[in-house]
Amino acid sequence: MKNSKYIDKILWMVIFLFFTVIAGLLYHSIKKALPDEINIVANQEQQFDFGLPVNGFIKSVIEVSDMEKSNIPSNQVKINMQQPFTLKSGSSGSFIMACKLFGLINLKNIKIDIVEKQYVIPCGEPIGIYIQTDGVLIIGTSVVSAMDGLNYEPSYKLVKSGDYIVGVNGISVNNKSQLIDLINEYGTEDIVLNIRRNGEMIGIKIAPVQTTLNEYKLGIWVRDNTQGIGTLTFINEDGKFGALGHGINDVDTSTLMELKSGNLYQTNIVSIIKGEKGIPGELTGTIDYNKTNILGDITSNTTEGIFGVSSKLLQKFNKNSSMEVGLKQDIKVGPAYIRCDVEGEVKDYDVEIIEVNSGENNVNKGIVLKVTDENLLKITGGIVQGMSGSPIIQNNKIIGAVTHVFIQDSTKGFGIFIENMIESDNVE
Repeated sequence: MKNSKYIDKILWMVIFLFFTVIAGLLYHSIKKALPDEINIVANQEQQFDFGLPVNGFIKSVIEVSDMEKSNIPSNQVKINMQQPFTLKSGSSGSFIMACKLFGLINLKNIKIDIVEKQYVIPCGEPIGIYIQTDGVLIIGTSVVSAMDGLNYEPSYKLVKSGDYIVGVNGISVNNKSQLIDLINEYGTEDIVLNIRRNGEMIGIKIAPVQTTLNEYKLGIWVRDNTQGIGTLTFINEDGKFGALGHGINDVDTSTLMELKSGNLYQTNIVSIIKGEKGIPGELTGTIDYNKTNILGDITSNTTEGIFGVSSKLLQKFNKNSSMEVGLKQDIKVGPAYIRCDVEGEVKDYDVEIIEVNSGENNVNKGIVLKVTDENLLKITGGIVQGMSGSPIIQNNKIIGAVTHVFIQDSTKGFGIFIENMIESDNVE
């Protein structure tokens, strides 16, 4: 009898833990599916359909124009987010919508911003990219062979991958050549590397190792620049551009490269490697780094893309081809197209939007799309490297940009919401 009661107790504990875990997973999945911020166009009705068992309470005004009054009453407005609903905005202001699971359990607060309509020119132009890092990026450490015949690793556990060397003994360092010259100049003297780590400055004392008569090494692998090919997403009437839809990360450290300066260059696509299952394809091209081929200056490298200014590109595109910027709620599952150059000229190719994820943490993977254009499939096999930044257009609005390809299915890929790119650019 005692054993039976003991087994029943264990069983009830297991059942309780099971439902606790399920409830926790449900809570976090629903919370993750909700966006942190919603933009709505001034003086327009905006439709939303989250389909979640959540009630939203518009409970407070953060900001509102002195000239305009909110059309939302000062008392709370309850919204059933399991059903489609419509928000109608005034001309300006920001609001907080408190979201509660089943109307009872606090999930998060969503900020609602009223914004003006925005217009940009969707491009789809292939571009060559060159950026120089802000300091010399440390990739890793290695063993060096000294003149005494022994092996040393002088920087082991002192520096970290992702550190930036910005000086030696207080003398500024901008590139690898300067770093090498200074190390050789000090010889076997201990030196202090001025390091920027996660935004903080630190000094690290290291003893160089003499490897030849006039050469000294720290046993550090470094990089001070990178280059590649991508696609220009948009440019506005002020000549400000956005490209790629994702940041430029170092290939070895996988960290976002901290930018000192950079340029866009003219590029010519010379070949296309088709994407296959498990093998991403690629656009390959040539870049002539002559000053006359510079198209614009890159001023920022962010997780949402690279941004800068170009008067040359602005002259190239017709201002009358400006297109309204579509917000997350404007995007529908269904037909759309992407704009890119894989045939020697910029063209539009059919795709299908198969999923829209407007929740948190979907920085540049909020749109899931599938290439349906037979001609594009024949040429590239779908989405390939180098097409990152290709504008996604639906219902005469630019809604996003291609960012990633599915490795196991090159016909499918991710896209970033165009409003995320533009907001990132405006922050800089």
